[in-house]
Amino acid sequence: MTTDASARAIKPELLRTYTEDFNKDRANLIAADAAVSAGVLKAATDYRGVRALPRDFSIELKQGSITNQERSGRCWMFASLNTLRYELMHRWNLEDFEFSETYLFFWDAMEKSNTYLENVLRTLDEATDSRLFEAINESPADDGGWWQMFAALVNKYGLVPKSAYPESENSRNSDDFKQYLNSKLREFAAELRRRSAAGASEDELRALKDEYMGTVYRICAVALGEPPEKFDFFARTKDDAEADADGKAESCKCEDKSDAKACKCDKNKDKTGKDERPQIREIGITPLEFYKKYVPVDVNDFATLANAPLKNRPFNRRYRIRFSANVVEAGDMEFVNVPLDVFKKAALDQLTAGHPIWFACDCTQFALRKDGFFDQSVVRVDQLFGTEFTGDKAHGLEYGDSPSNHAMTFTGVNLDEDGKPNRWKVENSWGKDAGKDGYYVMSDAWFDRYVTELIIRKEYLDDATRALLTTEPVEIDPWQPLTRRCR
Repeated sequence: MTTDASARAIKPELLRTYTEDFNKDRANLIAADAAVSAGVLKAATDYRGVRALPRDFSIELKQGSITNQERSGRCWMFASLNTLRYELMHRWNLEDFEFSETYLFFWDAMEKSNTYLENVLRTLDEATDSRLFEAINESPADDGGWWQMFAALVNKYGLVPKSAYPESENSRNSDDFKQYLNSKLREFAAELRRRSAAGASEDELRALKDEYMGTVYRICAVALGEPPEKFDFFARTKDDAEADADGKAESCKCEDKSDAKACKCDKNKDKTGKDERPQIREIGITPLEFYKKYVPVDVNDFATLANAPLKNRPFNRRYRIRFSANVVEAGDMEFVNVPLDVFKKAALDQLTAGHPIWFACDCTQFALRKDGFFDQSVVRVDQLFGTEFTGDKAHGLEYGDSPSNHAMTFTGVNLDEDGKPNRWKVENSWGKDAGKDGYYVMSDAWFDRYVTELIIRKEYLDDATRALLTTEPVEIDPWQPLTRRCR
């Protein structure tokens, strides 16, 4: 190729041609008026596309109140907890429930800090400008993550209700907390590398790391408050329920009662104003005890499915991403890459059986955040700009145009007359003012193009996919497609 600067520059005569062509097309002038005044997304919104995505679904799960991650990158954690709280609510017949996101946020910051420093010790021979060290050093203890990070935290630390460890200013708005935590971690990394170069032994370096982790704990505790070791739990079941000996709420039945006034759900019972709904009470329960007793699913009984149609990622194989753990002893993130038909069938089977689904996608593409739509037929930027956007899923992943960057929860799907999905109901974690009361509608075509990961209960995998979970994984590097943490 020529190195002549004039050949590489934008030529004045071409600019004159560009502006002449722009101004002689009336559609360009109308589009510019609309976009300059209202912004690209509003100007590109197609009302016909909106009308083609009604917000009713043939399969729909009853979920609790909409949650809000606010100005933090905890979407993966919120989506995970929203998935589990659905199971808890319906197991114990509760009107609503929310786990403490801050509790896991505290331990995630601790564990990521420890893993970062361990990764520094693993790569002492790497130059600081090597691709591997740059990937490790990019965001030592950032907010982002995946389901498997969530599962590792739950396995080690359990869960608590929000009342036991509520939100704080630094969990709602995490930038300042994480900025200075990461700065301190990088200082620690530099000192570990300096001590190593000066001849310090591995035992000496690890002892220094343990000392550093004391500072990390202090930073986390100051920013978020210390997490509870034990707590009290209180909840009331729905009006039409009784609690059995184990605290489980069951539908109240009066037909076998000889004395109608003895039935708690008798509508004719004298009203006193006292709340007589059955109670669940726990005094001094630990987070692990709470998880094991009250959450009716095991976080280890899920698998990560990906649909990444890349030439260098053949389908029907298991993959492991190097240096992707948050809890160092839990191991790195893994996924099974499957074709779209297998991917989608697993989602449909799980929703049809009455269970929500954690998923990851690129939430920025052809999306209306305020109005709650994910669909290329709604956001017609092709018409606005007069050019088609033809990249497919493989292109979006390979060129970094549409990586996974946000996790949410599927809580419904609509099936057409042939039993095929045409739209999906999405529970988000951006509060009730985003979308329609916190929910979004996604077209099936958008699902095919931009949804890249699903967390599926192993019982809803087909036999061939389930068998892949025990095969030897192919290791991939932490800068390749499908390695970006959801925020």
